[in-house]
Parts: sequence; structure tokens; C-alpha cells
Amino acid sequence: MKHEGYTSFRQQMRKIADIEYAAAVLEWDKEVNLPQKGAPIRGQQTATLYGLAHEYFTAPTFGALLADLHQNGADLSAKERRNIELSLHDYQRKSCLASDFVVRRSALVSKGYHAWLAARKANDYSVFEPALADLVAIKREEAEQLGYAGHPYNALLQEFEPNTTTQELDVLFEDVKTQLIDFVKHLKQQPQVDDQFLHQPFDKDKQWAFGLEVLKRMGYDFQAGRQDLSPHPFTINFGPSDVRVTTRIDEQGFTSMTWSCIHEGGHALYEQGLPEADYGLPTGRYLSLGIHESQSRLWENNVGRMLPFWEANYSLLQEYFPKQLDGISVEQFVRAINKVSPSLIRIESDELHYHFHILIRYELEKALVEGSLSTKELGAAWNAKYKAYLGVDVPDDNQGVLQDIHWAHGSLGYFPTYSLGSFYAAQFYQQAEQDLPNLNAQIRAGDNTALLSWLRENIHQHGRYFTAQDLCTRITGSPLRFEQFMDYAKAKYSWVYGLSS
Repeated sequence: MKHEGYTSFRQQMRKIADIEYAAAVLEWDKEVNLPQKGAPIRGQQTATLYGLAHEYFTAPTFGALLADLHQNGADLSAKERRNIELSLHDYQRKSCLASDFVVRRSALVSKGYHAWLAARKANDYSVFEPALADLVAIKREEAEQLGYAGHPYNALLQEFEPNTTTQELDVLFEDVKTQLIDFVKHLKQQPQVDDQFLHQPFDKDKQWAFGLEVLKRMGYDFQAGRQDLSPHPFTINFGPSDVRVTTRIDEQGFTSMTWSCIHEGGHALYEQGLPEADYGLPTGRYLSLGIHESQSRLWENNVGRMLPFWEANYSLLQEYFPKQLDGISVEQFVRAINKVSPSLIRIESDELHYHFHILIRYELEKALVEGSLSTKELGAAWNAKYKAYLGVDVPDDNQGVLQDIHWAHGSLGYFPTYSLGSFYAAQFYQQAEQDLPNLNAQIRAGDNTALLSWLRENIHQHGRYFTAQDLCTRITGSPLRFEQFMDYAKAKYSWVYGLSS
């Protein structure tokens, strides 16, 4: 007979999820609809809810239940035992943080977000710097409370990419500095791709309509989600049946909106594919942000910037923008959207220079956490690294240190998952092509169902059951390998730049 305590465990986890997702609804509203004067009370409301969820999860009686189920759960299924194992690990980690600390951290995040918005409006980092200093201080405090081996940044990494260390990331980004930088230098020696036709007016409403159609063609379920506008595109979910995305639109070019839709759509498809029966449980939640990012990057780059996808969708884009795309072939278009050129803005970067953007952020936030760099020095350090790694001069704070929302959310440790996601995506997509021999022909015909089904079966349905590296090995036969990303990049950009047929 099944352990009776598991029913109590499940009920408690669902109650906690209800509170967390209620707070998430307020967070979504904050970034989409909230009037300016509502900010202080909204920060208090979300802090209260997150504090309450923390209290429920870290209650000693719940910890005792988890310990009992972990020790005496022989009659549980493998999935149930895994849920207990993961929840006990989370309990032990979160119990290191007092409820008043969680409330204080949430309040600082709310304050930081609105300071960031004000700084963006003024185009002045100094407006944001005091709030960021408070956020960095509380994240250092969090690292000390959680405990860590080696670098304090390791403690913060676990929230976003469990079982990953700075030592492993240092090796990975050393590959970026050597292999990827050398390849980009080689491409710079080739005749540059012409993308001038992308930089002209594109009507806002037509862009919006095209973006909605692309999301539908990817398989995004609008009966279980919606799209809105926000200053920084994001995906948020309140369970698999309510997963929302946002985008932003630049009328002087359609690329910002399009790639935001595809990127966030990839995130949303992952959330919509999680098992609803496991709502609130670890097996009903995403595995890691690296794996989450693999889903958005796979759709954005391995699918959405490749020729087969646009052979299916280019005629629709031309219907919306016949004047702008007159006389431009689909091959010209695909080469243009894959132009490799250094840029100031991370989310508008080509997919190769993108990892230089992540490298910069990784080095800077690691230095902030260890205390070798102060928030007052951050702007100058940012500008210096952009000159060193990308060869560009940063003209102002909005195009520099203020461009991302992550630090305003207190998300130190998040940025490396973007590069991890791209590297996982290349490895996953290569396996999908092997498992689905007609995959590219299906995408060329406008049918993305086989790919989405493959992702659902191999990744989405498992939630957190496997570790990221175990999942990668299970799917592809090996842990993450940077070489597979380089193989993908060399094959793709050799075609884009005419280095091979």
C-alpha cells in the first residue's frame, strides 16, 4: 500500500505552487500593466506571497515529512521517490534562508526593478547603482547563508543551473575565447553579408500580426497562453495551461520582434509541455535554466535562422512586407539574418558574438560577487570589456550596462545558462536530425509537429527527473560537448559566407 504521507506531501507542494504562481501573476502584471504609482504596494504584495510560500516550504513539520518519506518510501514509485529526493534537497537549501531574509530580498528586487526602469528612462546608470549595490550585497549574504565550496558564485549558480560550478564554466568560456573567437576572426576576413534591407521601417501592427502567426506555426497554444508587450521580452507560467510570453517591437526593423517571439515561444513550448498531473512537484517543473534556454535557442537558431524554416514562412513575411522584401530571395534573406558582426545589444546579437556578451557578463558578475569589483566601477568595467572582446565603443548606459533586466531582478548566476543553452541546443538538434531523418523536409513544408513531439518526449515530459548532464547523455549518448556547437556553427556559417556549398 502506497505511503500515506505522499498524499500530504503532494497537497502541500500544490498549495505552495498556488502561492508562488499567484505572486507570479502579480509579477507579470507589474511588467505589462502596472501603473507607476502602484509599484511600492506591488512590491509589498509579492514579497508577502513569496515569504509565505517560503514559510510553508521550510516549515519543520514539512521537513520532517520529507525526511520520513525519504527514509521510509520503499513503496513509492521511482518518480515519487525522485520527487521526494529533489524536494528534500530544495528544503535543505531553502532552510538556510530565514523567512525575513526572503521578504527582504523580494523587496529589494522590487525596488531594484523600478530603479532600473528609472535609470533606463534617464539613460543614467548612476540612478540604478545604489539599488544594484543593495542587490549585490544581499546576494553575497545569500551565498554565505547557503554555503559553498570554492567560489561564492557557486552558491548562486545552483538556483539556475544545479550541479554546475565556476570551474566548469571557466573551462567552457575558455573554449569560447579560443575556438569561437578564432572562427569569428576567420569570418571577418570574408566579404560581408548584405543586410541593409532589414534596416528600414516595418509597421508595428504588421509585425505584431506576423509574430502571432509564427508562434502558432511553432505549436504555441494560445488557449493556454497569450502574448503582450514589455520593455524586456520574457516568458512566465502559472502552470502548463497558462504560459505567457511578451515581446518588444522596433519599427525600424522587424528582427527584434521576430527573434523575441521565436525565442520566448521556445521557452513557452517547454512550459506548456510539462506534465500538468505533476503540478507543483519537481517532475512538473523545468529542469534547469540551461535546459530551458536550450529550448528557446533551438527554436531561435537551429530552426528559426535556418533555410528550411524560412522556405516555409518567407512567403507569409513577404505578404506582410512586400515593399521591404521586394526582389529579395529567401537565400538572401537567410544569409542576412545570420550576418556576423559585433553589436552592443545582447538580445540583438548574432548567435556567435552572443557568447562574447555572455562571457562579459559572467566575468563581471563573478567579480561583483567575490568583491573584486564594486557596483560604482561596473559601468567602466563593462565598457572596457566590450572594447576588448567585441571591439566596440559603448555610447551610453542604455546600450551598455543598463540593457539587461537580470541584475535588477537579483539574478546573479543566470547569464551563463544562455551559453549553456545554445551548446545544449546544438547537441539536441543534431540528435533530433538523426532520430527524425525527414525533419528538415517537414520543417520546409511548414510542419513542426515532429520536432515538437520529439522535444516533448525526450525533454519536456521529464521535468526535473534527470540532471541536465544525465538528460543530455540519455538523449545524445554523451554529456555536453562544446565541439558539437562548433561543428554546427562551422557548417552553418560556411554556407552563409560561401566558404563551402
